[in-house]
Amino acid sequence: MSLIEFTNRGIYCKQGNFYIDPWHPVDFAVTTHGHADHVKWGNKNYLCHELTKPILKQRYGLENNVQTLPYHKEININGIKLSLFPAGHVIGSSQIRLEYKGEICVVSGDYKVEYDGISTAFEPVKCHTFVSESTFGLPIYTWEQQELIFGQIKNWVKDNNHKGKTSILVAYSLGKAQRLIKNLAGEYPIYVHNSIANLNEGFAEVGIELPETIRITSEIKKDELQKGIVIIPPALADGRWVKSLQQPAIGVCSGWMAVRAGRRWRSADAGFALSDHADWPGLLSAIKATEAEKVFVTHGSTAVFSKYLNEIGINSEEVLTKYGAEDDEIIGEANENPLKEESK
Repeated sequence: MSLIEFTNRGIYCKQGNFYIDPWHPVDFAVTTHGHADHVKWGNKNYLCHELTKPILKQRYGLENNVQTLPYHKEININGIKLSLFPAGHVIGSSQIRLEYKGEICVVSGDYKVEYDGISTAFEPVKCHTFVSESTFGLPIYTWEQQELIFGQIKNWVKDNNHKGKTSILVAYSLGKAQRLIKNLAGEYPIYVHNSIANLNEGFAEVGIELPETIRITSEIKKDELQKGIVIIPPALADGRWVKSLQQPAIGVCSGWMAVRAGRRWRSADAGFALSDHADWPGLLSAIKATEAEKVFVTHGSTAVFSKYLNEIGINSEEVLTKYGAEDDEIIGEANENPLKEESK
């Protein structure tokens, strides 16, 4: 028995008559998290974790047609037992557990196994079938502990401050930005792009308080920004506004920065391998913990990772999906003025 099918609209559960993270509008979408490659506007109804709802409201204006669940609570949809388990990727990110007549399938969405202090920690879920990402599914991707990375960022900011440079950190508005805010707060004021400030306000409404930040507005002078830390989404990194700042120093926060070529690709002054995805060891440990009999590998290094899983005795198959172009890489957000609202 197969609980899921891979269709031209997305991952479909026929018995329950719903899709998981569909990339075309459907009647009922179960949503793993709020990044734009996993949630689309236009579905009639949404089901997500209760901490993902503020993201859908702020970014897409969705509210009345959004049903929420806490982690671990089970509901029945046409005979399918459905529950959500923490994915550890970003705030509210969930693995979707499906059970029908003793068969269990888990669709993990995006996940990371290192606890980041903000997202609910990843929980492995035993199942017969597991759907896993493989964004960093190559042995070269092995993350340092995040405390070491944040130490490197703090030293870089301090050095920039002494040299009169403006420290600009490039990070996704959802996930990475909040991690930076939490771990860098204290010595310098933190200035954030509108998209980040709006999300932070949404989190505050549901009880998630982050350290104080300052929204970038036209009233803030460039010499003020030079004395603090500026956090912007990736689409603005090469824009005119950044280049107009006082001696801008750009630090890109991304797992891709683990490879030197990534720094050249972004023309960054510094690269910090801070990722919200599991690295190679993390992917392997998560999959082994599920004890799954079948693993479907989506978006990323699918061919290499799936081949390796088969070589070590885990039945695996790669699947073509439309996941992977994460939220702040979208052209729609790529206006060069950080004082404007991001497009929805």
